[in-house]
Amino acid sequence: MAEDNKKVLVADEIAYEGIKRLEEHCHVDVQTSIVASELLKIINDYSGLIVRSRTVVTEDVLKAGTDLEVIGRCGVGVDNIDLVSCKKRGVKVVNCPTSLKIAVAELTFGLLLGLARKVTFCDREMKSGNWPKKQYVGNELNGKILGLIALGRIGAEVARIANAFGMSVIAYDPYVDNHKINNNNIMMVDLDVVFSDSDYLSVHAPLNEETKHLISHESFDKMKDGVKIVCAARGGIINEDALLNALELGKVSGAALDVFEIEPPVNDKLINNANVIATPHIGAQTKDAQIRAGVDIAEEVVAVLTDKKIRWRVV
Repeated sequence: MAEDNKKVLVADEIAYEGIKRLEEHCHVDVQTSIVASELLKIINDYSGLIVRSRTVVTEDVLKAGTDLEVIGRCGVGVDNIDLVSCKKRGVKVVNCPTSLKIAVAELTFGLLLGLARKVTFCDREMKSGNWPKKQYVGNELNGKILGLIALGRIGAEVARIANAFGMSVIAYDPYVDNHKINNNNIMMVDLDVVFSDSDYLSVHAPLNEETKHLISHESFDKMKDGVKIVCAARGGIINEDALLNALELGKVSGAALDVFEIEPPVNDKLINNANVIATPHIGAQTKDAQIRAGVDIAEEVVAVLTDKKIRWRVV
């Protein structure tokens, strides 16, 4: 039965199964198209708030939410939440980092395969009535070096899959622990070595002050000619102008992007480049992952509101 004094606002879409789990313990309002001005007016009525990437939790929202105890981020990244203000005001922030790792890792590897075998190029040519067999020469992943930037849960899952394909995996992550290295046959190296040695480069870092435009004009200068790049992490880690320049010069032979600095993206020249695969931030968009994420974040929010053990506290 819902506890009348505990109200949760779901400001972005989560799976029905998550809503039902919340309703077992709290009064739940679902307003998935709410805008910032409306949120400011009503947030003081709620003990909990659940968001995805659409809703931005600013200091003003936190000031208005005088009864807020917890903010649940249905996903991994929390760059849309003012964590400093949350900590200052004693508002807990929880997420669900394990729920989406399989979906994002599988998409990452699908994009790697798409680049290696020029799947989208062949598809476009076939649908235009052409038979591009003689124009087509792809690459095998077996024996190639995959460089990973960041080795969290998703990066480690990508490494596991890469091992099965016979790839050698190198990674840069200053925060990694030895357990992940030993279990995934990964060689930890400096960032410059990831840039210089990778045949394929996959980005799995969060977006923050350290990682903003981490991959820049200077980074591309250090890379192998013909390197291929995948990013299903966060837009803004790769400088998109620098990437476009590297593609046009042939330094980068292919890029697959699921995330962009501005979403929907406005960099039409990048999106329309013949050697770019672009997808609309679908890394977590599987039925399986959405159900897991919805249930997991609901359980975390309920745990905070009922003083139970929390699995994934951010602040």
